Amino acid sequence: MNASRRSFVIFGIGMGSTLWLRQARADAPHLSEKDPAAVAVGYKEDATKVDRAKYANFVAGQTCANCSLFDGKSGDAWGGCTLFGEKLVAGRGWCASYTNM
Repeated sequence: MNASRRSFVIFGIGMGSTLWLRQARADAPHLSEKDPAAVAVGYKEDATKVDRAKYANFVAGQTCANCSLFDGKSGDAWGGCTLFGEKLVAGRGWCASYTNM
């Protein structure tokens, strides 16, 4: 196999794997606010609904999408989080484990 054909095949395999992983992630369950792990860190799907009296460290503008633990792009509606395994968190959500990027 020549170099350009080999590169094309490798590129195709990589793209197929990427698309498959994106679809697998899209089908992953969303984290419920009632999940015990979510309750433990005060997770809310909508950061504007965070109890500011209980979570004084919350700062307006902090969301899962701009947290260093978020596994997705900043504009993604849902993405992975290193805290919650295979469950997806809302990009506009927040929890007390928020960490600046």
